[in-house]
Amino acid sequence: MENNEPNKTSSAKFVTGAIIIVLVVAAAVFAGSRRGGEDKVGSEPLTPPPPASVNPPAVSPVPPPVSPGAVSLKVYFPNSKLDPGTPDCAKVFSVSRTIPATRAVAKAALAELLKGPTAEELSLGYFTSINSGVRLQKLSIVSGAAKADFDEELEKNVGGSCRVTSIIAQVEETLKQFPTVQKVEISINGRTEDILQP
Repeated sequence: MENNEPNKTSSAKFVTGAIIIVLVVAAAVFAGSRRGGEDKVGSEPLTPPPPASVNPPAVSPVPPPVSPGAVSLKVYFPNSKLDPGTPDCAKVFSVSRTIPATRAVAKAALAELLKGPTAEELSLGYFTSINSGVRLQKLSIVSGAAKADFDEELEKNVGGSCRVTSIIAQVEETLKQFPTVQKVEISINGRTEDILQP
């Protein structure tokens, strides 16, 4: 009769090793998911999440490939071809933009929004309700709340509740693409009361 003791010992060591590896990997995954869910005061992700499914684009310009040292993000505009007829003033659609890599990606997204649609985006029906020349003066993100302060150009000659609703939707959706932002407060020169009135 052969001695099977060495085979049993190496099998037991293999099974024990495999169990330890599985437990270590599970602990690392759990710790990573917990760390990702915490609010990080004043921090922003280096790359944005996939586009929000609230208003997925049916027509969108083809985004350029993202090169090393660059980041892709979304900006949101109304679109006369995707929302024809009597438009839903709060309905905005995402377009992709590629920018140089930055830690202040939410601020960069608002800068892209304030540039307005590109010529290609205009040809596809995208437009902006935001006045040209608007400047972002300050952006802070604390405990899930983004506070975006603009200059007075944001509300200059803004008439009609539909346009005001559209401006707010463009800013909010552009910022809410980032997991660190759950709500948005818009201010003009530090004022939050009586702004963007139709």
